[in-house]
Amino acid sequence: MRNTLPLFGLLGGLCMTTTVAFAQQPGTPSSTTASPAAPASATATASAAKKESSGPKPYKDVIPATAQTSRGAFITHKVDEKYFFEIPDSLIGREFMAITRIAKAPTGAGYGGELANRQVLRWERGPEKKLFLRVVSYQNVGADTLQPIYQAVKNSNVEPIAAAFDLKAIRKDTSVVIEVTDFFKSENQVVSLDPQTKTRYRLTTPATDRSFIQRIRSYPINTEVRVVKTFNASSAPAMPGPSPSTQLPAASVAGAVTMEINTSMILLPKKPMRKRFFDSRVGFFANGYTVYDDASQRTENETFAVRWRLEPKSAADADRQKRGQLIEPAKPIVYYIDPATPVKWRNALKQGVNDWQAAFEKAGWKNAIMAKDWDDKDTTMSLEDARYSVIRYFASDIENAYGPNVHDPRTGEILESHIGWYHNVMNLLRKWYMVQGAAVDARARKPKFDDELMAQLVRFVSSHEVGHTLGLRHNFGSSHATPVEKLRDKAYIKQFGHTPSIMDYARFNYVAQPEDGITDLFPRIGTYDIWAIEWGYKPVYETKTPEEDKVVLNKWVKSHESDAKYWFGTEINPMDPRSQSEDLGDNAMLASDYGIKNLKRILPNLPQWTREDAEDFDKLQEMYGEITGQFRRYMGHVTKYVGGIYETPKTFDQAGVVYEPTPKSLQKDAMAFLNKQLFETPTWLLDAKIMPLVRPDQGVDFIRTLQEGTLNSLFDVGRLSRLIENSSRTESYGLDEFFTDVQSGIWSELPAKKAIDTYRRNLQKAYAEKLIGMLTNPPAAVRPSSFSGPGFRFNSGPYTDVQKSDIMSVTRAYLVQLQSDIRTALPAQTDKMSRYHLEDVLVRINRALDPTRSVPEIAERK
Repeated sequence: MRNTLPLFGLLGGLCMTTTVAFAQQPGTPSSTTASPAAPASATATASAAKKESSGPKPYKDVIPATAQTSRGAFITHKVDEKYFFEIPDSLIGREFMAITRIAKAPTGAGYGGELANRQVLRWERGPEKKLFLRVVSYQNVGADTLQPIYQAVKNSNVEPIAAAFDLKAIRKDTSVVIEVTDFFKSENQVVSLDPQTKTRYRLTTPATDRSFIQRIRSYPINTEVRVVKTFNASSAPAMPGPSPSTQLPAASVAGAVTMEINTSMILLPKKPMRKRFFDSRVGFFANGYTVYDDASQRTENETFAVRWRLEPKSAADADRQKRGQLIEPAKPIVYYIDPATPVKWRNALKQGVNDWQAAFEKAGWKNAIMAKDWDDKDTTMSLEDARYSVIRYFASDIENAYGPNVHDPRTGEILESHIGWYHNVMNLLRKWYMVQGAAVDARARKPKFDDELMAQLVRFVSSHEVGHTLGLRHNFGSSHATPVEKLRDKAYIKQFGHTPSIMDYARFNYVAQPEDGITDLFPRIGTYDIWAIEWGYKPVYETKTPEEDKVVLNKWVKSHESDAKYWFGTEINPMDPRSQSEDLGDNAMLASDYGIKNLKRILPNLPQWTREDAEDFDKLQEMYGEITGQFRRYMGHVTKYVGGIYETPKTFDQAGVVYEPTPKSLQKDAMAFLNKQLFETPTWLLDAKIMPLVRPDQGVDFIRTLQEGTLNSLFDVGRLSRLIENSSRTESYGLDEFFTDVQSGIWSELPAKKAIDTYRRNLQKAYAEKLIGMLTNPPAAVRPSSFSGPGFRFNSGPYTDVQKSDIMSVTRAYLVQLQSDIRTALPAQTDKMSRYHLEDVLVRINRALDPTRSVPEIAERK
């Protein structure tokens, strides 16, 4: 099944669907210990008795009046310590989803709420009084059940039977009863951890004597199963490799790992929602499958957007909406606030939801989305009921929040969503806002923010996560629509904000300077977000099929193609500098320059702004790390311009190209910026009042790691390959010019005959070693792993075989040039440490260029 479950949070986590394997059959013992052999006659008698006893019995003999019954999607019964499902005949053949999450995780294995498995299942009558559980695949489908090719698809895609159950009772023309105790207690793949997770944590056989069903409850459209499951764990050493294994602490001390696993079994809608085909120019999560049609001459990949179902209450309402009037949907999108949420943050979370109302009004809906407090007094409500979408509040030290959804893989219809909100996300917000906003906003200049400020931060994150649950992906290209100087324009910010999309990672306006008088540094639901909701949720009344809808939707997209505020830039593009996380503006060099000015204002004040009497310097150290982390981000933003390639998805009826190199002037500016802000030692980071309080060293090696990280990124084979490709174009920034700019910047002391300080010596050695390594041990020609998933456009760009490309030739040429420059500079160098350094580098280069040389040629010392 090709589908994507959005699990994007503040840190950008994404979960993909796992592949199901055949499951252990119910009742299969987990132990491999052999039992003593029984006499043949006794065995035959026991076999006959077992066959007789396993047949269906009268309903009342299986489900007595004393059974604890829960009615809903599936009727469930508990009799003593056994659990039974009663499956109505109307649901046999009906598809449902089983979403398995780790409800409570052991130390080291993530956190509660993480997706473990997701499958579409179907009950099916089998022979010999059996009920089968089949895994339904939506990887390949036939376009029409009446077409001959439909049967061909079925013949080539046999759905696995994951489990078989004996019928314990049959209620004629009503339902059948099966026992599910062993099915959930033992290891059945469709309702347990995926194989990769078990391999990663080295979990082996399930310990059924230490596993038990905690509870099973049914609700109108879902049945919830909570199991405490224990796995034996391998004591073998951790395995390295592409998917390294790790031993959990519990496995080290107990040889076993216990976790709570919750499986939600949700009925898929009886009447599927009308699909809306995915468009790569609008950022929605997507689902899809391969379609076979008698009328086609090839297979077609059908990809559609993930959305809630919004429909008019009546035909009269539909007519009103057609005339441009706002109407209320038959079923609005409602998010409830977890009653475990501290009272002081509830309004902010609700505001984050309600802020989306304006977007839905643009799409023709009134009161389409809202947030409500949970009614503790209503005993009919349950947080596990799939009819209720909830913002769940977790008492956790994890600094994150996430917004997943459960959707129908046939159509993309969102069925329910539980936003995960971790208490410690507020610490993350505090750090972000201090490092990006404290130069402008005095409220950020303290170790603990006032509740009013924190509530604003909570509201912004709430809106972002709600956006994900509405189907919206990250739009990392949105902030590029704002010219950098407009980020300092108070009137512009008031009207448009600093980014057109709250779905971008454009946290706060770090470009605004103190003298600009801008106090609104927060992102908000903007032009792009409103447009995306309109594209996804505005009904198309004049058409009858998704194919006809696609033509209308394409016109909507084209009507905004000349306005950058409506542009979507994917979150996974490795080449396009317009699509970046945590950046601002249309020019990273200008924006980062302003950002660094603000960092220089903040850094000297950190001792005062983090001060707390009777506390140590942990918060100062933490914020110093945030300052340096922000500086690294700026370097990363700028580096992406070098060898950059713009990607602008288009359709045949749009003018222009899809791919084009980043303008040469911007790539040149990027290298000039890096030479000035990074490779010229950023000594301002080594504040003499702070360093002795947070580090035992003086930052010499710390600066080297900052510089070397960017150096490694600049000389990434993919980037060098793109520079080679760009060299074939006129007025492009090619490989030779790139090497010239880097080498002349890092070795500027040579022609100037200047002494070379410790920081620059380290940088120069790192540069020389980088080139030497590329020459003597070139990286293998391995293309980066690609990202897959419906709707995710991924093109890693060119990735050449280094030994068969100009990379080797140019690297050798610049090592030879550096060799000559050092030889020329050495006689005039009077600083002793500088001479030691140059002689050392020269020896290294000589050996790399001529490994047979026994005595390196070094100028006589004076």
